[in-house]
This record gives sequence, C-alpha cells and structure tokens, in this order.
Amino acid sequence: MNVSRRELRIELMNVLYQYDLYKSDKLPFIPSFEIEEAQTIYQQIIENVTEIDQIIEKHLFEYSLYRLSFLDRAIIRLAVYELKFTDLAKEIVIDEAVELTKIYCNLDDEKQHKFTNRVLDNIAKTLKG
Repeated sequence: MNVSRRELRIELMNVLYQYDLYKSDKLPFIPSFEIEEAQTIYQQIIENVTEIDQIIEKHLFEYSLYRLSFLDRAIIRLAVYELKFTDLAKEIVIDEAVELTKIYCNLDDEKQHKFTNRVLDNIAKTLKG
C-alpha cells in the first residue's frame, strides 16, 4: 500500500493519542494499525517514550508534559521522535507537526500551533546543534 508521510503521521498521532488515553485510565492498550509501517514506528516511539518525554519536559517552560492535551502530546512526541531518531529535515518535521496541530488541536484562538512550533524549534536546536 502506497501511503503519504502525512497519512502515516496521522495514524501514528491517533495511536499515540489512544495510548495516552488508555494509560490515563490504567487500561491495557493493544493498538491496531491500518498502515503496516506505523506499527514499527509506534514500537520505536514506545521503546523511547521516556527519553522523548524527558526531552519535551526539558523544553516546556513553566509547563508540564501532562498538562498538554492527549492529542498535543501525541503530535509533539511523534515530532520529537522524528527529530531525534530519523534523518528527516527538522523544518519538515516541525512544519508537519504544526500543520497537524492546526488541523486537529487549535482552539478558536489559534495559539496551540504557535506553542507547538516554539517548543519543537527549541528542541530541534538542542538536538541538531
């Protein structure tokens, strides 16, 4: 099956959202995937979720990772994974995360995508030097 990076990111965002939702209720989570590649990437993210979360926490000024909505956290986790563990250009990763935020997370004030952009830009500068 030929899928775009955007479709892959959307599937991963949804599964990471569900992961957090189930975890918050202390329920077992067994993900299902429509895109085969998403399962491999999801496993890599979960194997590194502690490190990813530490990176995010370090760059949230006067804010906590668990104050973010489940969906915002999913998008930022996915982006940090891509920044740290793939060779994708940081501009592409950040732009895609901001676009997903605009589509799925922005409230009427449109501040969330600016927050996501700022956090990921700071993280990218730290990770890539």
